Amino acid sequence: MGHTVTMVGSQSGKAESPKTEYTGSEILLRCLIEEQVDVVFGYPGGAVLPIYDSLYEGGLRHLLARHEQGAIHAADGYARATGKPGVVIATSGPGATNLVTGIATAQMDSIPMVCITGNVSQELMGTDAFQEADIMGITMPIVKHSYLVTDVCDLPRIVKEAFHLASTGRPGPVLIDIPKDVANARDTFHYPKGVSIRGYQPTSSAHPLQLARLREVIAEAKRPVILAGGGVVTAGAEKELITFAEQTQIPVITTLMGLGGFPGQHPLWLGMPGMHGTYAANHALLETDLLIGIGARFDDRVTMGRLDKFATKAKIVHMDIDPAEIGKNVNTFIPIVGDVKNVLQAANVDLPQSDSAAWIEKVTGWRESYPLCYRDSEDRLKPQWVIRHLYETTGGDAVVTTDVGQHQMWVAQYFHFARPRSFISSGGLGTMGFGFPAALGAQLATPEQLVISVTGDGGFQMTNQELAVASLANIPVKVVIINNQNLGMVRQWQEVFYHKRYSEVDLSGSPDFVKLTEAYGVKAWRAKTKEEAITAWAEALAHPGPAVVDFWVAPDENVYPMVAPGKGLDEMIMGDEKA
Repeated sequence: MGHTVTMVGSQSGKAESPKTEYTGSEILLRCLIEEQVDVVFGYPGGAVLPIYDSLYEGGLRHLLARHEQGAIHAADGYARATGKPGVVIATSGPGATNLVTGIATAQMDSIPMVCITGNVSQELMGTDAFQEADIMGITMPIVKHSYLVTDVCDLPRIVKEAFHLASTGRPGPVLIDIPKDVANARDTFHYPKGVSIRGYQPTSSAHPLQLARLREVIAEAKRPVILAGGGVVTAGAEKELITFAEQTQIPVITTLMGLGGFPGQHPLWLGMPGMHGTYAANHALLETDLLIGIGARFDDRVTMGRLDKFATKAKIVHMDIDPAEIGKNVNTFIPIVGDVKNVLQAANVDLPQSDSAAWIEKVTGWRESYPLCYRDSEDRLKPQWVIRHLYETTGGDAVVTTDVGQHQMWVAQYFHFARPRSFISSGGLGTMGFGFPAALGAQLATPEQLVISVTGDGGFQMTNQELAVASLANIPVKVVIINNQNLGMVRQWQEVFYHKRYSEVDLSGSPDFVKLTEAYGVKAWRAKTKEEAITAWAEALAHPGPAVVDFWVAPDENVYPMVAPGKGLDEMIMGDEKA
């Protein structure tokens, strides 16, 4: 767990001589304290030994992961649960490169992160020194910005700018690379009060003329639809979205990253769109005459890459903080650049109600006639039943993280999220191994919340070494393994699109997860029937510490509905499932 000792600094309440000099490492930690960082995730090594030496008497809680990828996913989960930047530290060379997948995950989903890496001393750079890697060059395409600190006197300004960049505008990961000589150099400490970055002035408020045009098209629309994405969650705009939808009487579709941004129990909610979306959501997108995108990217999992079949009858309004996203994938009739919370607050003034009564009756009919369903079984445990059981036993009052694959889609379909930041998943990059360490970070961020990590038997094996962290720190995450003994989504694609030529998807030989979990000192259960599942899950919920339940589910179960890549939303494969 590391040490927690109050540092002498501007927030300690103790006087400090203005001429006192500190090492770069001590300055870094003082900067993090000024940014109100309360936990850092990391893994030490040679190039960051000065930083970890300062951490010894630090004032910051440090969580020692068992792999750098576990550390950065945990920091990511912390950031998604709070909206505050997650902070991760890794050493040079392989330590830094092991962060790459996590940095790309954060970049794709617009997650605020500050990634601190050590590097070899500047005189050794370019000599292929031991554990040297050009992490700036390696990560250039997947960061919002990056810094190489060449002078210790620049470090406070750089840290201040990094946190500002990571958390403003469209959030994202920022890298700070600190050579070892800079970490050891000495200087006085003065933390900047503000930030001024030339050329970086994100637009936060919408242009009033664009809002006037929005009101006009809403008043004219007969079949309007709102497509709400992760930007709603990022901006904390859930209340404004509810007001907007209720005042205009426009149905709402939420993308995978937008789940929780609009209540899943609301009568205007149609579900998730796209590849594994609901019939009502997809057909609403086919028929709408006004599509209002709010903080959504119109990515290929929603449009299926078939723009000639996507919302072809609609005028498209696109609200987004990032002007580069507007018009990137779909032709936009009314572009509105700004923070969507601010945009919706302004739009909600004098907002007209659309003439949508007949339309709401139609889409509600679709939702009732074509609900999500599956063929239940008394002999085999169905994964959909497991997810629904989790939802019913918790009342939906939980933060749920997922890995990637079939279980991720079943969670999106059958666990109806009522509030933002309660669904945490790798959307854009689709990173296996993300879910469990992200749950650890989310639990540290929200200790009062029940945090459930739903994962697959494939993804869990990528980062399950972090069970050590859960055990030692007694982080009470409840891990749900949807164990189908396969790489489930790959197997499904091979069944549907590759004539059942199952190539390298059999996960036979996986460990006994109960024994593995218990070896780390964590309680575990296995369930193969509904009766066992009900009992095991109840005992796991009642257990005060971390717990793992290994649910053995039907290995041949598929996720439906489904739209094949390159097909239109009107070509949904419904499956032969029956409620």
